[in-house]
Amino acid sequence: MPPSRSPLVAVTGATGQIGRRVSHRLIAEHSALRLLGRDTSRLPNLPGAVKAPAAAYGDAAAMRRALDGAHTLFLVSAHESADRVSEHKTAVDAAVAAGVERIVYVSFLGAAPDATFTFGRDHWHTENHIRATGLRHTFLRDSFYLAALPAMTGEDGVIRGPGADGRVSAVAHEDIADAAAAVLLDKGDDHDGVTYDITGGRALSLAEAAAELSRVTGRGITYVPETREEAYASRAQYGAEDWEVTGWVTSYEAIAAGEMAAVSDAVPSLTGHPAKTFAEFLKEHPTSYRHLLG
Repeated sequence: MPPSRSPLVAVTGATGQIGRRVSHRLIAEHSALRLLGRDTSRLPNLPGAVKAPAAAYGDAAAMRRALDGAHTLFLVSAHESADRVSEHKTAVDAAVAAGVERIVYVSFLGAAPDATFTFGRDHWHTENHIRATGLRHTFLRDSFYLAALPAMTGEDGVIRGPGADGRVSAVAHEDIADAAAAVLLDKGDDHDGVTYDITGGRALSLAEAAAELSRVTGRGITYVPETREEAYASRAQYGAEDWEVTGWVTSYEAIAAGEMAAVSDAVPSLTGHPAKTFAEFLKEHPTSYRHLLG
């Protein structure tokens, strides 16, 4: 007799770091799965999973078609943009119109209307919109990714930013995916209305992150604190829009303000295993610091 299948779960961002991992975990547990993405050619080929027609968050009609018949929506937050909140709201409204009963949303640690990290405010507004729908929901407030720490390091071996002596409880993509899969596969209502802080097992200072990168690369990696003015000036060379540069700078300022230091037990509680350390992440992902090897 074949194993019983769960109600249909629609996974957005199935081509990305989190959505792709979650998709693999769900299909391994015989979950009924529909994969969503803007580019269907990049969706993973998973036996038993259905690829929805291309759907961008801001396209209400396409999202509604893609979500038709789904019980649960796993909503991975969209790429940062000036219109991200509007895109999220459109996707949520499409889920309501399609008859979705439950949303599990990938939010951000410390999401608040006055969060120092400006992108964190987007998540708070999205959470509020989801709450207002009356649908069953769970929020996974992820900390910064462990992968961001080597990515923040320039080829000159320097991490620059106005992070002062603050700490960040960075978390691995794998741990986020494991936690999300545990929530999505639970057929009860234990996670309804719950907000989980998905963090690493300890909070690192940027100087400690630099020291660990020094150990694995064999070169001197350092952290240089910047003032706000210095941070804006050093990022002006990229020619990014103002909202994006502000997001970059305030990500460090949120660390300095202590808004990224919270450590929770959500990963071990939901998954049964400890959260990865930065050292473990670097050992498993040497390509993350390849640009520092010269």
